[in-house]
Amino acid sequence: MTPESACWFTSSYSSNGGACIEVAVNLAAARGIVPVRDSKVVDGPVVAVPVTAFAAFVVGVRGGTFDAV
Repeated sequence: MTPESACWFTSSYSSNGGACIEVAVNLAAARGIVPVRDSKVVDGPVVAVPVTAFAAFVVGVRGGTFDAV
C-alpha cells in the first residue's frame, strides 16, 4: 500500500486537536482493508484493518460501546 493510492480522511469529530487518526476508506472495496495511520506521523506506519473489523468498530463507537463510564 502506498500513501499516493490512499485518500486520507480525518473525522470531523477530531476537533483538529492533533491527537487523531486518519483512515483511507477509498481502498475498502478494492482491497478489503481500511488503512489507518497517525495524523501526526503521515510517513509513519499504516495499519491495514480488515473491512469487517473496521465496520464492527464503527458500529461499536456509534452504539456507545467505548464511552467512558
